[in-house]
Amino acid sequence: MASGVKPRVKVPKKAAAGETITIKTLISHKMESGQRKDDDGNVIPRSIINRFTADFNGENVIDVVLEPAVSTNPYFQFEAVVPESGEFKFTWYDDDGSVYDTAKKITVS
Repeated sequence: MASGVKPRVKVPKKAAAGETITIKTLISHKMESGQRKDDDGNVIPRSIINRFTADFNGENVIDVVLEPAVSTNPYFQFEAVVPESGEFKFTWYDDDGSVYDTAKKITVS
């Protein structure tokens, strides 16, 4: 994982079958536009999160395409229905080719 890039996710540990839960995600990322220069006058390469996905037990829940104007440290909050116990997988795609992911399990009773 690139230096300074850290995904954080908040998913309830437990839920009732069919319950709608709220999921919160944030990724610490500088979101370089490719238009700034470093102290030596060199262009800092573009590095922007351009897509975010969340899957539950292998099925897509959300797929967001981001535009270059998105802010530093993109935050997403969304709802999902959980029919069964399983795992959410969250993935952030950087246009420099990097991919960042994390997963969280939830128990449904």
